[in-house]
Amino acid sequence: MSAQSAEFNRLTGVTIVGGGTAGWVTAMILNSALNGRSDGPRVGITVIESPNVPTVGVGESTVPGMPRLLKQLGIDETQFMRQCNASFKLGVRFVHWHEDAAGRPLEYFNLFNSPAAIHGLSPAYHFHRFAGPERYDEFADALVPTSDLIRARRGPRGLEQGDYESQVGYAYHVDAALFALFLRDICVARGVEHVLDDVVEVQQGENGFITALKLKERGLVPVQLVVDCTGFRSRIIGQVLEEPFESYSDLLLCDRALAQQIPHPEPGEIEPCTRSTALGAGWSWRVPLHSRVGTGYVFSSRFRSDEEAIREFLDFLGPQAKDAEPKVIRMRIGRMRRHWVKNCVAIGLSSGFIEPLEATAIYMIETAARWLVRHFPDRAMSPVLAESYNTLTNTLYEEIRDFIVLHYYSTNRKEPFWLAARQEIELPASLAERLELWRTTLPNTVDTTGDRLFDYWNYLNVLYCKGTFRDRSYALEGSASRDDWDAFTRRQANFKRRLVAGLPDHFELLESIRSAADQAENRHVVPPAIAALAAASRSTVPLPDWGGEAAA
Repeated sequence: MSAQSAEFNRLTGVTIVGGGTAGWVTAMILNSALNGRSDGPRVGITVIESPNVPTVGVGESTVPGMPRLLKQLGIDETQFMRQCNASFKLGVRFVHWHEDAAGRPLEYFNLFNSPAAIHGLSPAYHFHRFAGPERYDEFADALVPTSDLIRARRGPRGLEQGDYESQVGYAYHVDAALFALFLRDICVARGVEHVLDDVVEVQQGENGFITALKLKERGLVPVQLVVDCTGFRSRIIGQVLEEPFESYSDLLLCDRALAQQIPHPEPGEIEPCTRSTALGAGWSWRVPLHSRVGTGYVFSSRFRSDEEAIREFLDFLGPQAKDAEPKVIRMRIGRMRRHWVKNCVAIGLSSGFIEPLEATAIYMIETAARWLVRHFPDRAMSPVLAESYNTLTNTLYEEIRDFIVLHYYSTNRKEPFWLAARQEIELPASLAERLELWRTTLPNTVDTTGDRLFDYWNYLNVLYCKGTFRDRSYALEGSASRDDWDAFTRRQANFKRRLVAGLPDHFELLESIRSAADQAENRHVVPPAIAALAAASRSTVPLPDWGGEAAA
């Protein structure tokens, strides 16, 4: 095809239906990728957002790839932290998801840093041989420093360090509503069209493709490629195109969530992690933002009515629950059979949802948008592109599903919900095969080579900290050297001491960042993400290969 023909066949517009985090993250990535460095005709990006449909806004926790995304988008991290009420996240702290032999609750971490090999051998084998399986709950503490930082409430970087610099891996806790507004303002400054209106009718051609959207105020709007970001309603891909939904309810029993905002019990002490505390019929999240705490209860309606769950949750919160009136959110757990149908691509909750135990929602939005860039169609809308996109997306859903199932399946809690969560399900073959393999070898890099988000260390950490490998021995243990292990533990102990002593208190770091943001505003310094873009037709921020993978 000639360059002239390619240009003629190029789409001139993408219409995103729905705002919120899904709509605006997608708009940011598409606009940056398609228009950021192009010297050809601009691809118009339009976000149609209903003024009458509130966003769910439950997910306020992110994964470690988030800083990379913001940096690639040219976003000033200091302004992001301030405007989105953000704090830092160094991992997830799981409380009472397991019990010791005496029935006492245990806790473990899923951390963002993994240990280096010891002369080519995973240090997990050294720990297993020399630290003893009986100390299984100390596994993460022995191999990485991050849990010490969390307990000491340290931030990930020094006060003198700048945006996106750090001593350890980190993610964020963000106010989802503020984050969507923050992205919206940058998108509009970069040329994205924002339409506040309701879609009252979706028109299709004879081939079933979406040809136009009828808006309540603006009337008929022709479309070429539609991105459905309408949340659980799946307004276009589900209601109009009637794509079947494949439920995961036979594997993941939780189907309700309570959500509540509460004040910090001690405003100057902000834990740099998300907490997940197991309760009678599910688990409670705790996401500490700068000025408040987001919390809630993910539970199974089979084992708790809404009223019972509210009582249990408020009892768990104790005095913090004063005047609390948690709202109930019905969750549809699973995914669409296909996520790209005809000329419609579903991203976010309209595509599917897996409960927020590992804060994967924003990561999946980012990944979907990146893959849409990689598969960006012309007017012919080749079905080969859609097929490839759907295969990738389904594989990612299955990866995340398996890891979430693992948390429930590996627990030893005795309440009816927890027994059902591990005894009444048939493990996915993909997970069952891994667990069988790990009877004879500890998880290692080759076992999760094809996975995009959760690697061998995540599996190893969750399983080891629950005592899964406690009564097992492995051939590779014999290759572990005591001298090597002793040297490793000495280095770790010194490294931990230096980190804890050298890194600032989390709250102190957040205050320093907010102060820097205030000073910038007082000097009328426009954040780099917005400067000079309001009048520009395209972003001038140098951008990477947007067709690549999202960072885990």
